Amino acid sequence: MKRQLILEDGTVLVGKGFGSMEETIGEVVFNTGMTGYQEVLSDPSYCGQIVTLTYPLIGNYGINRDDFESISPAIQGFIVKEAAAAPSNWRSKETLDELLKSRKIPGLEGIDTRKLTRIIRQYGALKGAICGMDVNVQAMIERLKNEPLPTDQVERVSTNTAYPSPGRGYRVVLVDFGMKHGILRELNMRNCDVVVVPYNTTAEEILRLNPDGIMLSNGPGDPKSVPVAINMIQGVLGKAPLFGICLGHQLFALACGANTRKMKFGHRGSNHPVKSLETGVVDITSQNHGYTVEMESIENTRLQVTHIALNDGTVEGLKHIDYPAFTVQYHPEASPGPEDSNHLFDDFMKLIETYKKEGEDVCQNV
Repeated sequence: MKRQLILEDGTVLVGKGFGSMEETIGEVVFNTGMTGYQEVLSDPSYCGQIVTLTYPLIGNYGINRDDFESISPAIQGFIVKEAAAAPSNWRSKETLDELLKSRKIPGLEGIDTRKLTRIIRQYGALKGAICGMDVNVQAMIERLKNEPLPTDQVERVSTNTAYPSPGRGYRVVLVDFGMKHGILRELNMRNCDVVVVPYNTTAEEILRLNPDGIMLSNGPGDPKSVPVAINMIQGVLGKAPLFGICLGHQLFALACGANTRKMKFGHRGSNHPVKSLETGVVDITSQNHGYTVEMESIENTRLQVTHIALNDGTVEGLKHIDYPAFTVQYHPEASPGPEDSNHLFDDFMKLIETYKKEGEDVCQNV
C-alpha cells in the first residue's frame, strides 16, 4: 500500500507502508547505525520521534526476544530504504513488519533515505507525518507548522511505580527518565541492589532508600521539560555518588547552573568518537540525543568538562569539582554499539567504594 511522508518544509516522499497503517506525527530524525535496529526501535529515548535509518537494508536478521531495550517501544514511526521480508538468523522469532504491526508502529519503506537524511542535515530535525495517499498535503503541512509536538515524553516512558532489581552489592537508586534495559543489566552484572524509581521521585524519597549511589538514566525530549528532576538532583547532590547518562547528563548540568540547547540534527548512531580530556583516550561510542550542554555555560559553575565529541567539539562528559558526581552524554551500556566505554560502570562502583571508605574513616576519627 502506498503511503507518504510529509515534512513541515513541504517535502513529500512516497513509499510503501509496512507495520501499522495508522497515521502518525513526530519529529523526523536519522540514525547512522548499520546494525541494532531492534535496540533503536525499543529505545525509550526515541519517544515521539519518527526514526530514519540510513543503512539501506533493515530487518535482515529479524527480531529476537533478547535485544529489546524496553518492554513497550515508544517510537512514533520507522523509515527504511528496504525492510527485509525474509530474515535469516538463528535467533529470529518474527519479522520487522510483524513486530511493528503488533506494537501499532507505522513504517515506511522504499523512499530515498539518504535524500531525507541530507534534508535533515541541511535544515535540522523537522516535524513530519506518515500518512495515507488520501491525506491533503497542504492541510497537513499547515498542521505540522502550527501544532507543537508534545513535551511529556519522559512522563510517558518512565515507570509509574518504584520496583527492585535485587542484588547483594551496593544499593543503587536508578531514576527512570526512559531507561534502557542495558543500564539495568550493567548494574545487575556488578551485583548491585537496584531500586528503579519514577522520574518525579523527590530527593527526600530517594535518600530515604539509603542509596550507596544514584544513577540518572537516559530519556527522551528536552531536559528543560523535566524541572522536577532538576530540583531532585539539587537535593541529592553531595549526599551520595551520582552517575548520569544522556538525558541524566543534561539534567545534571542544568541542576548545577549550566545551560542546554537543541542541536541542529543531534547525534544518533553507534560510531561517534569521544575523547577523554583526562587520559587522551578516544572511545567509539553509541549516541542518541538531540540536545547538548552549552560549553560556554559551564564557565561559572562548579563543573569540569571531562569528554568532548571529536566530530563537533560538543560536551560529552562532566564531573563536579566538589562532589562525587560525573556524567556522560553517550551510552556506555551501548546496545547497539561498541562497548569501549563500559568501564564507566566500574568507575562508578569505585567512586561508591571510595565515598563509603571516606565516610567510615571520618566516623572512626570522631
